[in-house]
Amino acid sequence: MTHPVILAEGLTKHYGDRVAVDHINLAIQPGECFGFLGPNGAGKTTTIQMILGMVKKTEGRLSVFSLPVPAKLREIKSRIGVVPQHDNLDSDLTVEENLITYASYLNVPRPIALQKSIELLDFFALSERRHETLDHLSGGQRRRLLLARALIHEPTLLILDEPTVGLDPQARYLIWEKLTDLKDAGITVLLTSHYMDEVARLSDRVLIMDAGKVVTQGVPQTLVKDIVGLDVFEVRGSDASLKELQELASHCPARIERTPDTLFIYTKKECQELDNMVRECKHWIRRPANLEDLFIQITGRSLHQAKNNL
Repeated sequence: MTHPVILAEGLTKHYGDRVAVDHINLAIQPGECFGFLGPNGAGKTTTIQMILGMVKKTEGRLSVFSLPVPAKLREIKSRIGVVPQHDNLDSDLTVEENLITYASYLNVPRPIALQKSIELLDFFALSERRHETLDHLSGGQRRRLLLARALIHEPTLLILDEPTVGLDPQARYLIWEKLTDLKDAGITVLLTSHYMDEVARLSDRVLIMDAGKVVTQGVPQTLVKDIVGLDVFEVRGSDASLKELQELASHCPARIERTPDTLFIYTKKECQELDNMVRECKHWIRRPANLEDLFIQITGRSLHQAKNNL
């Protein structure tokens, strides 16, 4: 029987009278990529900080590798690699020196660190940059170096916070390929990202938090199908035309959402009558439902007024 890599039961964190994380349960299994989602202020950062021992829990149980947090934190952290959202590489060091120096903090013997750095720089297509300083690297190359650094001590759990933030599509796709290879090699991944296409592509399961609580979790494709539906019509037009279409569509087997200039129609099965109505409109598209639709339906379209982005 395999045990979860991360197990939280009733995990809770209070900051005074405010509840940042409210009795959440989660179990991340070995070898899976687990997408951890939520708007700013949902409690994701606080949860990850508790996993890493940076914040003490108020209530509940938390274990990593079946070891209690924070009692066995030193042993736990030796098996975790972290890629932060914000670049904290050392600009005074070369590419290789960034890896070797970081490995020394984790007590990796220098000969092993040297060999591992060669392997990782080759894996992330950075070998030719080994002896260059960081001002010669692009944003995508720096993100790949952050990933290489997180893997220098051969962790079994990788925590990624917005791993492709700010990157162009080509750089994102390269990192996605490398993360898929790591997952195939058996590394467990905890991924937080605001790029829903990234999460849908990489994650075996997702969990969505809002206001400190878990609102849903499961296989992304299944959640989308069950909660959102199969297809989405997006129709733009005048207020009068959208009101007319909304009234007509209300008689069809679909869920309708209205914003000031767009009507969203979520269908769970084919409806020729609805299809005919929409085709008479001037500006419309029909597309498959996706994880972003699920996220918005669950957490809402309006911006959350989060405090301290916890």
